[in-house]
Amino acid sequence: MKNIFGGIAVAFSMYSRIPMPHWEWTEESMRYSMCFFPAIGIVTGCLELLWLLVASLTGIGVLFTAAVAIILPVLVSGGIHLDGFLDTSDALSSWRTREERLRILKDPHAGAFAVISGIVLFVVLFGAAGELAGSMISGGKDHRDITAILPAFVMARGFSALSVVTFPGANPKGTVAAFSGASAKKAVVLSSLIYIVGSAGLSVFLDPLTGVLLTGVCLVVFGLYRHTAMKYFGGTTGDLCGWFVTLAETAMLLAGVLGSLIERNLL
Repeated sequence: MKNIFGGIAVAFSMYSRIPMPHWEWTEESMRYSMCFFPAIGIVTGCLELLWLLVASLTGIGVLFTAAVAIILPVLVSGGIHLDGFLDTSDALSSWRTREERLRILKDPHAGAFAVISGIVLFVVLFGAAGELAGSMISGGKDHRDITAILPAFVMARGFSALSVVTFPGANPKGTVAAFSGASAKKAVVLSSLIYIVGSAGLSVFLDPLTGVLLTGVCLVVFGLYRHTAMKYFGGTTGDLCGWFVTLAETAMLLAGVLGSLIERNLL
């Protein structure tokens, strides 16, 4: 039981800004930490749902609703996944050798491509979130297609946790290598699959079209992530995990917008 509480504390303190009791990072406390990493997505999804309900009930405008909706995940995670997305964008845009790309990942400075990628990312997120917020505020349906997008936060982290223990590590001294080496791999794989299947099932239950689109898109992005990690870096890293989570959440949000548009035009 102590290892379970330690795993929760380590996962939430590493991958979120949710207050946790201090827990020493040992091999025992890290053993099950990846099992609880996707649970941060549950918290994020619940906060998003709460915000959308508040915005809907109080009549908050579309722009502010969308802005808070895209900032909330960053506040919960502390920007750790966004940081990985920006670093990886810089490394991939360099078109240098594998060793140079890995060096760029460790560089604390933000390059031009990181800035450009970040701007494009938030413009896309704001546009997509605004589209959904607009349909929620002006529509007259129960918005199950919109709430069906929220399990994406869990699904993306479930696949990310799965990659930590199944992909080779590009840096033997990096964060991923530390978590992978200490993890109870069978437990992490099983829990990750439960998170993935559970979040996909919930999304399909809430809205079949949106759920199918989200799951399909996440699988495609996961395949792209594995291909990119192996081809350009020789394995995964903490930054690449963050790149994947950010890219998967964005792609699934766009898939949710597509599903919402299809349903509004058909119904």
